[in-house]
Amino acid sequence: MNVGNISALTAEQTSQAVGLAVFKSALKIQEQAAMQLLEAIPSPTSAQTVASNPPHLGQAVDVRV
Repeated sequence: MNVGNISALTAEQTSQAVGLAVFKSALKIQEQAAMQLLEAIPSPTSAQTVASNPPHLGQAVDVRV
C-alpha cells in the first residue's frame, strides 16, 4: 500500500464517522421533539371518554365478499 491509499482510506473513515455523529445528533433531536409533542397531549378526562354516538351505532360490521 502506498501512503496515498492510506490517506484516502483514513479520510473516508473520518467522513463516515462525522456523518454518523451528525445522524445520531439529528436522531436525538427528533426524539426530544417527539417526546415534547407527546407530553403536550392532554390526558383524557371522564367527560371526553363518554361516546357521543347513540349506543346502537357501531355494534355491527357489514362485510361483503
